[in-house]
Amino acid sequence: MVGVNGSGFTGGCMIIRNTFGACIAVLLLPQGGCSENRQSRNFRRTLEEANTGNAIASYRLARMYDHGEGAPEDDVEAVKWYRVAAQQGHPAAQYNMGFCHENGIGVPRNDAEAVKWYRLAAHQGHATAQYDLGMKYDNGLGVPKDYAEAVKWFRMAAEQGDTGGQYNLAWMYDNGQGVPKDYDEAVKWYRVAAQQGHPSAQYYLGVMHDKGHGVPEDATEAIKWYRLAAQQGDWEAIVTVAGMYANGKGVPEDDVEAYAWYLVLHESRQLSWHRDIIAKQKERLTAEQLTEAQKRATELLENYGRRN
Repeated sequence: MVGVNGSGFTGGCMIIRNTFGACIAVLLLPQGGCSENRQSRNFRRTLEEANTGNAIASYRLARMYDHGEGAPEDDVEAVKWYRVAAQQGHPAAQYNMGFCHENGIGVPRNDAEAVKWYRLAAHQGHATAQYDLGMKYDNGLGVPKDYAEAVKWFRMAAEQGDTGGQYNLAWMYDNGQGVPKDYDEAVKWYRVAAQQGHPSAQYYLGVMHDKGHGVPEDATEAIKWYRLAAQQGDWEAIVTVAGMYANGKGVPEDDVEAYAWYLVLHESRQLSWHRDIIAKQKERLTAEQLTEAQKRATELLENYGRRN
């Protein structure tokens, strides 16, 4: 661990003195030196275990190469050891093999190969693999497009708490893809994902309240969810929140707050069609209000960041 001694030296180990004040051991390492040595020793032990055919060690070794922990970062070596573990049935290694093939990390990009590995992990209950396999069927990548099959895998991921699976299952019910259109089910799954902080689910739950789909129409409840999504940088939510403040829908009309959100939108997305909206909203403000709105936009950007 990194320590700081009385002289302000920051390093991996500290100077030790005996009771007579004499130095009995001095080891001045660069910051993180001890940690790096431990990582190196851990790497060597893990490599030895992996070479005996231990699947867990093989997976851990792959992660070390993947993240450059105790070994130089090396995507090709990472894939090599993920494969060793995956071929022994390690579900996380199978998932990572799928991810590497999907994104061309350490291997050529290959959707069909990604599907193969995602499926193996998904059948073992790996929730993220189930979600990603659903996305492959949803988009027809590596497999023929099949919305019903996508729904099957989204549901399995959703029931394990995967927010991506929950959101996508809700969207399928909302739009009648792979299942009959069912706003009640859509709201159910949007809400589950939204309560876990999924920004798109928060936005679409707002839409459901805004339109009265599966729930009573309620603009106040709608802007509550729109705002939560906007605070995470969801640009559709930002547009909607700004418009609702401009028109006094679900909230008291507030031209300053509306313009502030439009400025956040412009800063985070830089889309050309924002300019007309911003210009029209700006015309409604006095010089004093304009200054206030710019200050408010700065606060919003500092609080929520430029995430999208």
